[in-house]
Amino acid sequence: MPYLIASVEGVEIKKIDLQKDRTTLGRHADNDIVFDNMVVSGHHCVFDLKGLADVFVEDLNSTNGTYINGKMVKRQRLHDGEVIAIGNFRVRFHAGSSKTLDFSGTTAMQLGPDGQAPQLKAFFKVVNGSSAGLEMPVLKAVSTFGKPGVSVVAVSHRRDGFYVAHLDGDDKPTLNGDRLGDKPVMLADHDLLEISGTQMLFLLRD
Repeated sequence: MPYLIASVEGVEIKKIDLQKDRTTLGRHADNDIVFDNMVVSGHHCVFDLKGLADVFVEDLNSTNGTYINGKMVKRQRLHDGEVIAIGNFRVRFHAGSSKTLDFSGTTAMQLGPDGQAPQLKAFFKVVNGSSAGLEMPVLKAVSTFGKPGVSVVAVSHRRDGFYVAHLDGDDKPTLNGDRLGDKPVMLADHDLLEISGTQMLFLLRD
């Protein structure tokens, strides 16, 4: 099954399976994919699924346009790995296979410490700047957040919880005001992580 991976400023925020014949993207809440940002039109573009795996992206006369490889497109068939640019949002198309569809991580992410009870779901919520309110789920065994070359952290999911460590960049991130090193630190609900001025709350929920 083909799918999309949406990201903003290099941070993955959502996976979308293309199960419907038409999957709409825009700023308004009635879209299948909602990007609540003024650079995105109310109904910006649509992904048309033809057959089992042929997907076309079509711009819906948006104000700022839909781009692939730096070129504005009206309607174009997507190829595996191509990236659609809409403002500062990026949407990568994946044709789909048994390998690439595994986005849920390891068994340890799905089972609790006793191997039976499901663990709480984790996500970061941006609390300042233009992306305030944006929620980014932690879905992989190891997820990275930040800007490459500036400041990047790695968040790893282990059986006993989630851990964060500084991975790359000269701008040291902080956790609850304390600078992070390369030694993993266990995250707790409502911890405040700051990366290059962007503050994100770590949250756990059922």
